[in-house]
Amino acid sequence: MKTRQFIAGLAAIVLVAGNLAFIGPDKTAKKAATLKVDTQKSVLNWNGKKVTGEHSGAVKIENGTISVDGTKLVGGTFLIDMNSITCSDLTDAGYNAKFIGHMKSEDFFNTAKYPTAKFEITKVTPKGGTNFDITGNMTIKGITNAVTFPSVVKVTPAGLEATGKATLDRTKYDIRYGSKSFFENIGDKAIYDDFTVDLKLVATK
Repeated sequence: MKTRQFIAGLAAIVLVAGNLAFIGPDKTAKKAATLKVDTQKSVLNWNGKKVTGEHSGAVKIENGTISVDGTKLVGGTFLIDMNSITCSDLTDAGYNAKFIGHMKSEDFFNTAKYPTAKFEITKVTPKGGTNFDITGNMTIKGITNAVTFPSVVKVTPAGLEATGKATLDRTKYDIRYGSKSFFENIGDKAIYDDFTVDLKLVATK
């Protein structure tokens, strides 16, 4: 009796397996969609402070893609055109040009050797509603460091919109000019190590 039950059970398993093989894999599963960053609508605004004041400006995103799974941001990579850096608070044209030239020099971003920076999203942590913590690898001057910052992300039928503010330590990217962490007795000529980047990112299908 037990032998017959075992054989019947085995036959049932074989039949189910055969049916699954016939049906095949679930083709309704959706893959993550890739969105293209709109470089005209996206912008990075930077701010750096020193003992005697501060400077602000913008830098352009050269290109990028964002990955979404349904209504969830799951990844993305974009390049930043470091030669596009501008300063918005210096109204004197000559002084502005001198300042930007210094920012592009070896003292700061060395754009002749490193014309682009890169950010790659590695993790997106939900914080409730449209709020997320975004973690990624930031590469400046060929040096990569992990960065995490809060962001508001909205995925719509048309694409994605995200805003956020990241704080970066420039000395981690070998930008030491005017840093008290490396140069003593520089007084009011000191430039703070941290600078911020306000992000507005727009991506479309």
